[in-house]
Amino acid sequence: MLNLANKITLLRILMTPLVVLLLYFEGPVTCKLAALAFIFASLTDWADGYVARRSNMVTSMGKFLDPLADKVLICSVLIMFVRLGWAPAWVVIIMVCRELVVTGLRTIAIDEGIVLAADKFGKAKTILQIFAIVPLILHYPLWGMDLSPIGEWLLYAALALALISGSNYCYDFYRRTQARKDSDKV
Repeated sequence: MLNLANKITLLRILMTPLVVLLLYFEGPVTCKLAALAFIFASLTDWADGYVARRSNMVTSMGKFLDPLADKVLICSVLIMFVRLGWAPAWVVIIMVCRELVVTGLRTIAIDEGIVLAADKFGKAKTILQIFAIVPLILHYPLWGMDLSPIGEWLLYAALALALISGSNYCYDFYRRTQARKDSDKV
């Protein structure tokens, strides 16, 4: 159960409090350290998947933990951005609610024997969120450049993808549960 891939995933969850703590004591140095910690944690998302597939370590626990770790890391940082005034609350609320809805639908679907796999829009949303968060975490000018506007633009693009992929999950869930009900009637 706790194979190498799952340990890497757990590391991402354990990195979250460090990133949040560094942002809590926000300053030029702590923001750079938070960005480095966030980048490292984000890279574990790729690493755990690579290790799991390469070593044939794909487990039910890993399928549960991996998206949970992403949500814990990204939502925690986005919530800190609201506290710091670096992201609009309404954007973060929509993103967090989307994550809760999708997680809820996936849980119900599993109970129904249906697997709602991540779609390309959901994967792209996660990548955009990561690329948005890094310049937003840095917050202070880096080598004389203010990267925050790039992060803001990417965050709005991630919001659009969050809405698209969330709608896709809802539609897929509805379509597949209806098909299941129709097949049960026959």
